[in-house]
Amino acid sequence: MKYKDLIKKMTLEEKASLMSGKDFWQTMDIERLGVNSIFLADGPHGIRKQAEAADHLGLNESLPATCFPTAATVANSWNTELGEKIGQYLGEEAVAQKVNVLLGPGINMKRDPLCGRNFEYFSEDPHHAGKMAAAYIRGIQSHGISACVKHFAVNNQEERRMSIDTIVDERTLREIYLTAFEIAVKEGNTKTVMSSYNMLNGAYTNENIHLMREILRDEWNYDGVVVTDWGGSNDRVAGLIAGNELEMPTTAGETNKEIVEAIRNNKIQEKFLDEAVDRLLDLVFNTEEVFKNPQKDFDVKEHHRVAQQVAEESIVLLKNEGNILPLKKDKKVAVIGDFAKQARYQGAGSSIVNPTILDNTLDCLEESELTNVGFEPGFERYGKKSKKKIEQACALAKKADVVLLYIGLDEATEAEGLDRQNMKIPQNQIDLIDTLYEVNPNIVAILSCGSAVEMPWIGKVKGLLHGYLSGQAGAKAMLRVMTGEVNPSGKLAETYPIRYEDTPAYHQFPGKEVSVEYREAMYIGYRYYDTANVNVLFPFGYGLSYTTFEYSDIEVNKDGVTFTIKNNGSVAGMETAQLYVGSKSEDIFRPNKELKGFVKVFLQPGESKSVTISFDERTFRYFNVKTNKWEVETADYNIMIGTSSADIRLEASIFVEGTGAVLPYDQDKLVSYYAGKPNKVGKEEFENLLGRKVPVSTWDRTKRLGYNDTIAQCQYAKGAFARFAFKLIKFSHWFLRKIGKRETANLIMMSVYHMPFRGMSRMTGGVINMSMLDGILMIVNGQFFKGIKHFLKERKKMLKVAKDIN
Repeated sequence: MKYKDLIKKMTLEEKASLMSGKDFWQTMDIERLGVNSIFLADGPHGIRKQAEAADHLGLNESLPATCFPTAATVANSWNTELGEKIGQYLGEEAVAQKVNVLLGPGINMKRDPLCGRNFEYFSEDPHHAGKMAAAYIRGIQSHGISACVKHFAVNNQEERRMSIDTIVDERTLREIYLTAFEIAVKEGNTKTVMSSYNMLNGAYTNENIHLMREILRDEWNYDGVVVTDWGGSNDRVAGLIAGNELEMPTTAGETNKEIVEAIRNNKIQEKFLDEAVDRLLDLVFNTEEVFKNPQKDFDVKEHHRVAQQVAEESIVLLKNEGNILPLKKDKKVAVIGDFAKQARYQGAGSSIVNPTILDNTLDCLEESELTNVGFEPGFERYGKKSKKKIEQACALAKKADVVLLYIGLDEATEAEGLDRQNMKIPQNQIDLIDTLYEVNPNIVAILSCGSAVEMPWIGKVKGLLHGYLSGQAGAKAMLRVMTGEVNPSGKLAETYPIRYEDTPAYHQFPGKEVSVEYREAMYIGYRYYDTANVNVLFPFGYGLSYTTFEYSDIEVNKDGVTFTIKNNGSVAGMETAQLYVGSKSEDIFRPNKELKGFVKVFLQPGESKSVTISFDERTFRYFNVKTNKWEVETADYNIMIGTSSADIRLEASIFVEGTGAVLPYDQDKLVSYYAGKPNKVGKEEFENLLGRKVPVSTWDRTKRLGYNDTIAQCQYAKGAFARFAFKLIKFSHWFLRKIGKRETANLIMMSVYHMPFRGMSRMTGGVINMSMLDGILMIVNGQFFKGIKHFLKERKKMLKVAKDIN
């Protein structure tokens, strides 16, 4: 241990006090020993350091900071150098605001398009997400502070996220859901990891020995700090044993006492606490070094320019019929769509940033050379139909050569804590498209949303630019792409299916009660569509340019693949070449192809470049569940270079000598997986893959409710008061949506309806302790007066203790 001598000077109580927060955002200090508090702040795409009352839901305004494009947006740049640059600027702003740990990036896989937090995650592919995350981390930590990669792990739905049990087989866990974290740890050298809320195969991730000790610590040799997601601690002692250093936010010392009592009662060895304290001290001392020097403010305008550059390189051109783009300077344009006036530029929840500057499309149009004949909102932002708005929009469209139509998803549809209900954009926007098409078919749609949507309307637009959630400078960036000042180079980091029913997890998303089963295994995203031959709207890696690129001269050897790219067009541009690998053997089921590398190159018109993508330790490996380790199968492998997963330009093959491991599967028992069509796997076949029985996925409606049951389960509680409270919550949610207060309604679902009872204690900073919660549960379980008496008694006891301390 690095700080053995310092730890010896601490009392048991002092050591335990370091294991949970001092308040909502700061760690505990020990003044007499020179151990200071450090500050943690949200910051996947901008610093969210709250100036007033703290919360984890983005309710209270934070200090101004640059709002960079979200991770889902930057993922489309496929540019790790750009990712590192964003990290550097985020790190600089964190230092300026005296933030020691920046809570990001988020790298959970996009298992399903409806996950409400997909806007905050990079990709459906672990290699892509891991490489982008490692770049961010290197940039952030170049300033001496810490990044915090999250949410570890397999947190792929927001509904019931604090209690859902994710059931996934070991191979899929390793290859799909942990690989990005492995890259972030090994190549990014992240100093902090955030554990997720959910359970994984029966144990909360924060207490999961297999995940936290055997994989993270032992296999990956991670020696940094693990922090809980806010309110994400279940059993504090079990978390400590698994290797969790820090519980956030504060529990006013309640869980510290649990640690002290466990050590004194010999339930846990004190060495576990000492190890955790040592790692936490290392984070504290290392991240406070930078603050010993005078801090300067960051250059707001320079950071804004960088945010614009990032947005420009992340915009994806999805359709360009008749080369309607770039727009000619002599064209008259009509700007239609509420998002042109009030941009949708970031997500909702804990990642909300208070931007330093916010570009507006209508203002930026005045600076461009386009002739704007006017603006009409065209639709109500939150879906209410308005015939008048459509009529006014159509009247304007008739006056223009080209309609610039700004559409997308609103802030209440994509939000932390909630999953989307469908993949559609609001019907009132589709109605607008249908009507506009009749009066002016020259429509260029500009889409703003953080995740995949269905596009049954795509035949009625000639141009389609997807900006995702492009940050505070996104409006100007989009206009520069439209006018040809910037040649679009973004490519999708997720597949766009034709309809939601085509998605591999359609029958298993989300888990509604106890658990969610990942029956599709590794076949998520393009791995499924390409293997099962399912047609998609836009494949993974897809994106158009104002120029064209030619691929040639592929050569493969044991170290990698080399080929040539030429810009055949008349304008300079950037192209992302993607390396996919597929095994020709049928002994072990695999997707047809998997991304194993990518590179982005800039080429002048007519210029050619030789490009090399190297193989690495992950290129040919698979996880063998019988040997319980990574193996390489002896086989011929297809080496494919493409502009997307569906557009392979060059192919070659290479023979690879494997490790000779025993075959892990009985093909006869895994027919769907070997056929590559696992979208309707039965329970028995999934259990054969898991190697065990799946748990019962529905609630036991006869049992007494406990700490980890949710408010939603009060609908069948024994206590009449609890059942009435449930009905009141349901009515409040319905009523708020009815009167248009959708964000408030969402808040009820997120922070009340799906909250486990223990969250009342873990998220209130000690206002309600676990003893008081016992009284609440007595009420819920039908012992109303006994519960009230117990609650008041424990509250009085807590207040007396607090008074004695003060």
